[in-house]
Amino acid sequence: MKTNNPNPLQPPYLDKQNVQGLFRQFLRLLVDFFGSLPKCPHWLRHYQKADLSADVIAGLVVGAVVIPQSLGYAVLAGLPPVYGLYASIVPVLIYAWVGSSSVNAVGAVSLTAVMTTQALSDYQHLPSNEYAHFAVSLALLVGVLLTLASIFRLGWVTQFISRGVTAGFVSGASLLIFISQLKVITHIPITGNTLLENTVSLWRDFDDFHLPTFVIGALSLAVFWLNRTHFPRWFAILPLSAPTITLICRMLPLLWMMLMIGCSQIFGFVTLNIALVNAIPQGLPAPILPIMEINTLIHLLPSAGLIALIAFVSSHAVASSFAKQFQQPFDANQELKGLGLANVIGAFFQSFAVTGGLSRTAINTATGAKTPLASVISVFVMVVTLLFFGNLFAPLPYAVLGAMIMASIASMIDLQTLHYALKFDKLDALAFLATVSGVLIFGLNIGLIVGILVSFAGLIWQSSHPHIAVVGQIGDTGHFRNIQRHQVTKHDKLLIIRIDERLFYGNAMSVRGFIEQQLTINVHCEHLVLMLSAVNHVDLTAQEMLTELNRALQSRGIRLHFSEIKGPIMDILEQTPVIKDLSGQVFLSTQQAVNKLS
Repeated sequence: MKTNNPNPLQPPYLDKQNVQGLFRQFLRLLVDFFGSLPKCPHWLRHYQKADLSADVIAGLVVGAVVIPQSLGYAVLAGLPPVYGLYASIVPVLIYAWVGSSSVNAVGAVSLTAVMTTQALSDYQHLPSNEYAHFAVSLALLVGVLLTLASIFRLGWVTQFISRGVTAGFVSGASLLIFISQLKVITHIPITGNTLLENTVSLWRDFDDFHLPTFVIGALSLAVFWLNRTHFPRWFAILPLSAPTITLICRMLPLLWMMLMIGCSQIFGFVTLNIALVNAIPQGLPAPILPIMEINTLIHLLPSAGLIALIAFVSSHAVASSFAKQFQQPFDANQELKGLGLANVIGAFFQSFAVTGGLSRTAINTATGAKTPLASVISVFVMVVTLLFFGNLFAPLPYAVLGAMIMASIASMIDLQTLHYALKFDKLDALAFLATVSGVLIFGLNIGLIVGILVSFAGLIWQSSHPHIAVVGQIGDTGHFRNIQRHQVTKHDKLLIIRIDERLFYGNAMSVRGFIEQQLTINVHCEHLVLMLSAVNHVDLTAQEMLTELNRALQSRGIRLHFSEIKGPIMDILEQTPVIKDLSGQVFLSTQQAVNKLS
């Protein structure tokens, strides 16, 4: 074969021909990507008229309910409240057209909002319009990364982030978000990205505590909290149907917000120095060009990568769970494509980073949404609000939005997963606690990395300590089970050991140590049978270990045998000293080994 590489021991150089080949492959991927974009989505081509009324009702309810949420999450991201509505228009339409889930409600959520704040912490001193430009440019960067991940079909990456890490990250971030919103309901200028920084800032600036703001914030927090925990039970006493009670509880945040707006006008909150939202600009978001200097893009790239990862993991978890619930197909790469394009195109219409939200998706499904048309209807609600009711929110206290965020975010602290993991999976519990601690001590970005590293360390530890069991025969059957769990028949001169893990460099010595320990106990052993039914790979280090084990046993008068080796493994081992120099035999079944050796 002809090669351009003058030295076969070195990797091929990236010469002009190789670069052109890579570029052509990338262009082919781009063509496939854009060719796969639907001219008309499947749900629209096959829409059922019977679903129309349910979708319209769900869209109207979700649109009304998420208005205060969207305003609050924009504030959480350090942006003027109107940007929360901007983030709920174009991205939602794009995802409805391209996304994988029929009910996943995309928009501004707490995690992407707080990660946006932390990513742009160096730019918070800028005027609001300049800061907003950085936020939408960050969303563009997030969207580009998600789109590239879709092009290269990287949807499988979620398999390498354990449940403990995701639950720990969400819980830790929720605690940070909850604490950060104390500044909104107390008027204390709390700053910082970690628990310690927030605590120090709270103590240092406590003199700025504002009682009227706190009263409104605390009262709102109590209402929103009771609405989540007690109002449904209390309303059940009334002669109302369950769907009506659910609708009332869903709409109560919006009703409370309207009440606070009325109280603000009647009692003159502005004269009490209570911070108000002020007038929201009327009109739809104007197209912009979200471009920044290359140095700034490089500076924000790590944060954009983490936001993209968390956005995808979060949306994937929500969309896939509801897809299973409704027995609908789900494609992780299609989800990447939908989220990526929603952020890319949304950034050109002043949207900050968005993803699928658990709370709004739950509302969407609870109110009967059947297809993405419900999301399109919710966009209509946002558009009408921006065109005609922007001034309505002018007297709204920021403390109400902060209390709403605190009440909703508290439910995301996932102690149930921690409790379950402590009982059934200690390694996942350790990953959970490490992630929470990392987030609180070091911030979101480093906290996530700490959690992933601990999770991988646990996986490596688990692989290096495989489950190995001495087995015996159950009665006269062909079944062999762990002697510590079952009543089995053992043979004095025959030792059977089952290995329940792939054999590789990380556990070869552990396996050898276990075997030597058992041989010390079984001093009359003449035949050792390694049962390899669960072994699906044997690397070079493990092959050397088995070869050396065979020699050591042979010198002690013990013969080594194998049973139940899988075909692909046998195809490799039969060409190596493991089998060629084997002192014993390879048996098709363990029963066959017992019949011959005992």
